[in-house]
Amino acid sequence: MKIGVLGAGGWGSALADLLLDNEHEVILWSHEQNVVDEINSEKSNNSYLAGKVFNSNIIATNDSGDLKNCELILNTIPSQYIRSAIKNFNIPIKDKYIVNGSKGIERNTLMRVSEIMIDVADINPENYAILSGPSHAEEVSKRMPTTVVSASENSMFVKDIQQVFSNQKFRVYASDDVIGCEIGGSLKNVIAIAAGIIDGLGLGDNTKAALITRGLAEISRMGVALGANAMTFSGLSGLGDLIVTCNSMHSRNRRVGEQIGKGRKLQEIISDMKMVAEGVHTTESSYQLGDLHKVEMPITNQMYKILFEDLSAQTAIQELMTRTSKREWWW
Repeated sequence: MKIGVLGAGGWGSALADLLLDNEHEVILWSHEQNVVDEINSEKSNNSYLAGKVFNSNIIATNDSGDLKNCELILNTIPSQYIRSAIKNFNIPIKDKYIVNGSKGIERNTLMRVSEIMIDVADINPENYAILSGPSHAEEVSKRMPTTVVSASENSMFVKDIQQVFSNQKFRVYASDDVIGCEIGGSLKNVIAIAAGIIDGLGLGDNTKAALITRGLAEISRMGVALGANAMTFSGLSGLGDLIVTCNSMHSRNRRVGEQIGKGRKLQEIISDMKMVAEGVHTTESSYQLGDLHKVEMPITNQMYKILFEDLSAQTAIQELMTRTSKREWWW
């Protein structure tokens, strides 16, 4: 196939390289001219995926017109910038088949990525799929065995995605739960920041295990409230992604939390980062979603207070630990 990849960050670059190995024709789009030039001339992208040498057939561009003949568009633009990128760069997605690899909830609108694309480009929901799961770009680029899930309302489209992306090192499972996969992939970043705080404070395995388990409970509650299948959150886009993001050295969200746990301020941390930590904005959106839909999300609420109201991490943990005792309901 002829595939256009939106966004030449780590994830977009890693997937573009994977697709080239699968013998597809790939055009990697970025608005950053220096990144485009480096990829085309050096077959590397040291700004976002240092040390990786790409397939020699990789082609990068900053001209969205080069994507017009692509049969499939793979989006990896961070969720907060999808709307502006499509509008400002006139990216042709309206009549395309779209696979989304970004995770997040848009600020203010509280839209998932599928909803953003329907709103901004009037895409056909049956031409949309999400690709989600425990899949750090650094490890995918090194061909470490990785499994993800693709979800769409269109079961035939998902089967096509499995054929397009899968190989001996990258396995794609199928789902029809777009909402569940989008919510699981987005809200896990909130819990990952909390996991980093635990690491930064030097707390132990008991604390981390409790966070992951109870974090999954509130992610599940929100997903079910929005119409997702509860079982989805036991899968790759739920528990799988949550485990890897809360524990990995590659996780930007966990790293943000770790620095907060060590006493640094959020704005100082963000100003030092090249790549986006989606969980910061998703924390704000998730907090608002919980309030809107009357879903109990105690960890998310405390994370919102830590990030945006300057609550100390120690106080947040104390408040979580001393809440009224209750049964272990998941939803």
